[in-house]
Parts: sequence; C-alpha cells; structure tokens
Amino acid sequence: MARNQAAIPGARRLARLAAGLILAAGFAPLAAGAEEVVNIYTTREPGLAKPLFEGFTKATGIKVNSVFVKDGLVERVKTEGASSPADVLMTVDIGNLLDVVDGGITQPVKSEVLDKAVPANLRGADGSWYALSARARVAYVSKDRVKDTALTYEGLADPKWKGKICIRSGKHPYNTALIAAYIVHHGEAKAEEWLKGVKANLARKPAGGDRENARDILGGICDVGIGNSYYVGLMRSGKGGPEQEKWAEAINVVLPTFEKGGTSINISGAAVAKNAPNKANAVKLLEYLVSAEAQDLYAKGNYEYPVVAEAPVDPIIASFGPLKVDNVDLVAVAKARKQAADLVDKVGFDN
Repeated sequence: MARNQAAIPGARRLARLAAGLILAAGFAPLAAGAEEVVNIYTTREPGLAKPLFEGFTKATGIKVNSVFVKDGLVERVKTEGASSPADVLMTVDIGNLLDVVDGGITQPVKSEVLDKAVPANLRGADGSWYALSARARVAYVSKDRVKDTALTYEGLADPKWKGKICIRSGKHPYNTALIAAYIVHHGEAKAEEWLKGVKANLARKPAGGDRENARDILGGICDVGIGNSYYVGLMRSGKGGPEQEKWAEAINVVLPTFEKGGTSINISGAAVAKNAPNKANAVKLLEYLVSAEAQDLYAKGNYEYPVVAEAPVDPIIASFGPLKVDNVDLVAVAKARKQAADLVDKVGFDN
C-alpha cells in the first residue's frame, strides 16, 4: 500500500495542489441554480478595479470574484492548470499582458463588440488580448522656468537640459517601456547614445516615483520630470492630498512626441483565461469594460485615457491638449523590454 501511495502520478499531485489553490483563492464550484459569476485574477490595485466590477454586477447581475495577484500571475495559473477558476486575467503594462498571453494561459475570443470598440493597434489580432485604458508618458515642466510648449523624446538628450531632468529608475516598467519604444523607433545603438545623453542631463540620481518629480520641480532641483499622465490628475484633483496639489501647481504638462511618431503610451488590459469555467461571462465583462459607462469610470476614477475613441477624457487630462498616440507597435515595444533593461545597466543609468 505504501508503495502505491508513493507512486501517485505527478498529474494527480498537481491536481491536488491546484484544488488547494482554488480553495485558498476563495472560489468554490457553482452548484446547480447558483448565481452567475466571473472570476478575475488582477494585478491592478483593488481600489481602482472595484468600481468597475461593481458597475458590471449592477448592469448584468453577474457577481465578480476578484483576487489581487501582485507577482507570479503566470506561474500561479500554470500551477492551477485545468482546475484554475480564473476567467479573466487583468494586468497593467503591455509587457505584463503579453507575458500572460505568451505564457499559454489565455485563449482568443471573438467579439464584434470588442473589435468595434478597441482600435486594432490596441488589441491582439486574434482576440487574445484587449487594451482597456491608456496612460501617456509625458513631461512635467516648471511653470516658472520652462517656456517650451512642445518637446520630443529625442530632445531630452539635448545638452540644453543638462542638470535639469528628474526621472525615476530606468529599470521601472514605465521607463523600460519608453526606452523600448525608442529602440523600436531608432534601433539599439542610437537608443544607447540617447540614454547616455539623458543620463548626462539628470539633476539627481533616478529615484522615487513620478509624482516626486513634480515635487522636485517645485523645490527647484530640476525643471523637467518624466511621468505618467494620470498622476497629474491624482495630484490636481486633491486625491493625493494638499501637499501634492502644491506639487501639481508648480508644473505644466507637455505631451512629448517621437520625431517621426506620437506620444508614447502604455495600457491596462485583459485576456480570457485558457481554462475559464465561465467563458461567456468573461467575454461579457470585457465587453462591459469598453462600454461608455466603464470607459467613463476609467477616465474619472484614475484619470486614464479611454481606449474607445468617442469616450470623453477627464477635464484635467484633456487640459494637456490633444493626444497623438505613437504609431509604434505595442507588441514590438513589449519584445524590446529586455534590450531596454540591458541598456539601463550598460550605461549605468541608475548609478
């Protein structure tokens, strides 16, 4: 008997492990006649996603079970295997979203609603992923010391900015994506020279977050900071507190562009899980997230750009001016992330 117990096939051991993970996630199999549900694994902060899930339930009657997965999303779903309760996988950053797709834990879906609402450059050609919102990588500039109303990313390496630029770590995903976009536009060799030029223009060692760049502009440490658009909404709205309102008062926002492109963006997005037990509800959720109601929640709740063309932009974000989205392929940007991270190390950008 002991010999037989010791010889349990690996597949059965994995099944037991997956069952344990399912219980740990707080999900249970639906009994006959039970309410409809959709199960989401998300790397988005729960506070940001909750209003969207509540709106979906109100609109459809479908209950949303969500689990916040900070790290190891792909590994977790792979371990759960066919027993995984996950229906939708939601992430921030195109690279993270494609990691999920490339990890073999998603499935393509067909939806006229999604294909009509989401531009072709913001979704997988086979329906394997869809962008749900966007944020731009912009320049915070001193109201008092910078008169420029237009900038290029290439121009950040211009010696005229020597000692005047603040930025967070080059290894942070926000900056890795921007550097990767530069590689796609100009090639690795030119990107390396550009990165050296930007490093030479830094006012301080890369550190902190995007909002701290605005703080340091107010403090006179730098004149230009590179940050995400939505942080300005959070600061100017007062959601970051009165101190951050003062930081925001010190800056204007410029939407830089590539010389032969537009403003660099990144996305939040989602995909349907490979073994989704509630696939139809998963598709319904994605369709809801590109509806006028949900896109408005994205705009007002976190000051993100809607991906649906006709959806309104929050007035704070709209005040930056029209957004000309860069024409670079987001999939190519995601694939260039490792090259970008290697360049950060090679030039000692964070040192």
